[in-house]
Amino acid sequence: MPLNIRSEEVNRLAEKVAALARVSKTEAVRIALTREVERLEAKPSLLERMRPARARIASHPDTGLDADKAFFDELNGEP
Repeated sequence: MPLNIRSEEVNRLAEKVAALARVSKTEAVRIALTREVERLEAKPSLLERMRPARARIASHPDTGLDADKAFFDELNGEP
């Protein structure tokens, strides 16, 4: 199925990549999209990126104490 690019900016970028890589515009778009797919697939998920922070939080024992609302309100400058 053909890809119809209607954006002049995208068309110019495809032409520039094609010229620099000395390939056709179609090949330039294929290369760019392939690299972007690889980059996105290699990017760790939010859960994976949060894992170290969650481990640090979990390493602190639960005190079992209730939060003191008045104390935190005073810290935040609230009456």
